Formats: sequence, structure tokens, C-alpha cells
Amino acid sequence: MAKGKILVVDDERKILTLVRGYLEREGYQVIEATDGRQAMEAFQREAPDLIVLDLMLPEMDGWEVCREVRRTSEVPIIMLTARDEDADKLVGLELGADDYITKPFSPRELVARVRAVLRRARPAQAPASSPSRLVYGELVLDEERFEATCHGRPLDLTPAEFRILAALARVPGRVLSRAQLLDMALGETYEGYERTVDVHIKNLRRKLAAAGAGEGCHIVTVHGIGYKLQEAHHG
Repeated sequence: MAKGKILVVDDERKILTLVRGYLEREGYQVIEATDGRQAMEAFQREAPDLIVLDLMLPEMDGWEVCREVRRTSEVPIIMLTARDEDADKLVGLELGADDYITKPFSPRELVARVRAVLRRARPAQAPASSPSRLVYGELVLDEERFEATCHGRPLDLTPAEFRILAALARVPGRVLSRAQLLDMALGETYEGYERTVDVHIKNLRRKLAAAGAGEGCHIVTVHGIGYKLQEAHHG
């Protein structure tokens, strides 16, 4: 049985062939697309478990594909970018991508990223000693189902956003640095680039505000250190 279904989108045939070979050897089922429109058709038809998405595509570029996918799905997305530019990565992450890898890349590194992102996206079995449900004011996080609600309204969070919010909700009022949040929420395999946390926090604030979160669900920036979940005011 395949470990998961991966949609790989790139207009370079040799990259598709290389990536397919490595992923299939790891036990994944691979679907290919060579442009943005094909990618959207394959996404709707195949319901993949993860998308590896090149940014520079004909028909529809990777940013547009990411935006369209995020209208209906939280499927994990790893972006491929030929340019080592922070702006590209940050825009992709703001649109809801989960990770990025810069070309040229090692196929083994890509397989490791796929494995790590899928592991983060799938609800882990919580140890018996730790509650799988976090309740903080109007915020409820179910770590087994990867579901979050605020005032009873569902929050559509990406896996990375869910884990960052859960990390903050476990220690309300305590400041966590960007490095701590990367480690706790995204795992040690995630390599640096602490500004990605800022993007995830920005997305979380927007989604919490849209769900009517009050002051008790406010994520506070502690300049020069990191972030904390505002302690709820009772009174």
C-alpha cells in the first residue's frame, strides 16, 4: 500500500522523472503535472495527500495554483523555487504553502521534506499522559483531529499554523522564541529561516480575527524575543 499520493508539478520533464523515481522508491504514489491548469485538474481529480509545486509554471504560475488550492483544501504544499529570494518564499508561505525548497536541490532532501511535512500534517497519536484537547478561553484545539475552533467557529488552519497555535496555547502568557516555535511546531528537521514563523503568525492573527477572537486569543509580539498568547482577562 502506498504511503501517500503526491502531486508533483514542474514544467521540466527531467525534474519530474528524477523526483518521481525517488518518491516511488520511498513507497509514494506519484501524479505528475507540467503546468498550472494540469495541476488544478489533477488536484481535483486525484485528491493528493501533498503537492510539490514549482513556482515558475506556464498557464497558471505556482502562486496562483497555491491560492486556488487553498480556497477549498488544506493539503500540504511544498514550493519549488529556482530563485533563492526571500520574497518568493514569503509570498508563497503567506498564500498557505507549508514549506519550500530551492533549486537546484538534492532529491533526498526533497524526500525528507515530504516525509516531514506529511508527518506534521497527519494527526499524531497523543501520549496517554497528554490531553489531546487544548481549551484556552474561546479557543479549542483538538490535537487528535487537527481541528481548531474559536467561539465554536471552525478555524481553517494549515498544519504549520495549527502546531504553532497549539504550542502557544500550551503555555499561555509565556514568550516563545521563533527558534522554539520552529522546533516545537515544525520539528527539528525543519531548517532555520525563522521569518517563516512571522508569516504563519500573521496568517493566524487574520484567521483568529475573522472568527471573532477576543483579547484572550490575541497573539502578542515581544520585540526581539518572539511571541506569546495573551493571557485571558477574567473579570
